[in-house]
Amino acid sequence: MRTKSLKKNKINVITLGCSKNVYDSEVLMGQLKASGKDVVHEQEGNIVVINTCGFINNAKEESVNTILEYVDKKEQGIVDKVFVTGCLSERYRPDLEKEIPDVDQYFGTTELPLLLKALGADYKHELLGERLTTTPKNYAYLKIAEGCDRPCSFCAIPIMRGKHVSQSIEKLVKEAEGLAANGVKELILIAQDLTYYGLDLYKKRNLAELLENLVKVEGIEWIRLHYAFPTGFPMDVLELMKREPKICNYLDIPLQHISDSVLKSMRRGTTQEKTTKLIQEFRALVPEMTIRTTLIVGYPGETEEDFQILKNWVEEMRFERLGCFAYSHEENTHAYTLEDDVPEEVKQARAAEIMDIQAQISWDLNQEKIGQTFKCIIDRKEGNNFVGRTEFDSPDVDNEVLIDATKFYLKTGDFVNIKITDATEFDLYGEPAV
Repeated sequence: MRTKSLKKNKINVITLGCSKNVYDSEVLMGQLKASGKDVVHEQEGNIVVINTCGFINNAKEESVNTILEYVDKKEQGIVDKVFVTGCLSERYRPDLEKEIPDVDQYFGTTELPLLLKALGADYKHELLGERLTTTPKNYAYLKIAEGCDRPCSFCAIPIMRGKHVSQSIEKLVKEAEGLAANGVKELILIAQDLTYYGLDLYKKRNLAELLENLVKVEGIEWIRLHYAFPTGFPMDVLELMKREPKICNYLDIPLQHISDSVLKSMRRGTTQEKTTKLIQEFRALVPEMTIRTTLIVGYPGETEEDFQILKNWVEEMRFERLGCFAYSHEENTHAYTLEDDVPEEVKQARAAEIMDIQAQISWDLNQEKIGQTFKCIIDRKEGNNFVGRTEFDSPDVDNEVLIDATKFYLKTGDFVNIKITDATEFDLYGEPAV
């Protein structure tokens, strides 16, 4: 029989899913460290905490497979305990407990104190915003709100994350100051819906006031906005973006579709005309702005005509950044009552067609950058290249700027002016400007 008492416990936190899960894992790790626990992120440890994603089928499969992998390691004696938290656990806990009973305990998205207790740690209220960041040192996510009040028919996030709850400006500024003191230079603001920020706390859309306070934080040089909703967007944010150099000329605004009939069924509260006008307003107010969006194809009832409308619109709008996903039929959502009538192969073909159009647009836009010089932040060294980003690019999802490390020496975390010498659809190549 193996003896466990002589071994010092090491807790390995594994993060699956989106940037909001990354943030939650970092908070968990900060709490564990404050309780004197030995904690690592996605390295070896005898106690494993899996922070799962439950958003769409692919993500759910990855989460289930990861749980099964570590349950198997537990049976082999490689790890001692396996705990599961996050969105999949919140959404499917009874099923998971029944199907994978060898997990020591399951926790929902709001049960951090209980999870800490199971790990032999206390929840410390005084650790306001303190966390162990897992991203490269120069950037960090700042979650300004949790949950969502939107009624989108296809989305399970309100089921897993609850109603919208904004964090106070004071708390977020303090958190940003702590991150800056640790060397963070870029804040990536995240929420299920940035545009709703402040309605619950301040009785108004208050993103601009939050930004006014965050730009004053010493050491922060870039602030980036992720996940805005197209209806009710606070236009004073754009005025601030235009005049305040710290706020990146960048907005991630998932639009999902453009055919009026699909938008109506999706319960998006907007139309093709309104959405097009909004994007045109953005570009008129901040001409330098890069807009990232995401689209869903294969939604129930999406006809060939709906898809053609979407294709034509993507060609017309020429978004700088765009991702496209095949619709996933999620139980307990409003759309689940509809027939999932677009065959999987049609969904995948439509997604590929949209991405082919976008690849050409990205190629054209990137070719225009050759010869220009951009301020870039250097995230890491990878192989023979330093990898950086412009203010128009978010980590993991957008263009990267590659600089030959055999010819030039750069420090990760530094801002450097890079002259673009070549470009492909989704990457730029450059060298330090003289």
